Amino acid sequence: MKKFSLCGLILIAALAGCQTMTPEERRAADGQTCRSYGFRAQTDAFANCLLQLELDRRATRRAAFDDSFYGPPMIVYQPVPVRVRHR
Repeated sequence: MKKFSLCGLILIAALAGCQTMTPEERRAADGQTCRSYGFRAQTDAFANCLLQLELDRRATRRAAFDDSFYGPPMIVYQPVPVRVRHR
């Protein structure tokens, strides 16, 4: 029974780690971040702060998906010259 409980707790913890933020939660978190930087709501500086946070998030997402599939071409076959000896 202990093993079952432990496995259940591990499964719940793993699934809780996969939870994503809704757009409303993300907007509220971004607003709180900009306020913690000292920007006041309803100002151009606050809007620019929100914009920069979104641009940084998009750049991070692009960098995360920029793997070898999207990167430079992978060399699969590279011929090696072999000297042929004549008898």
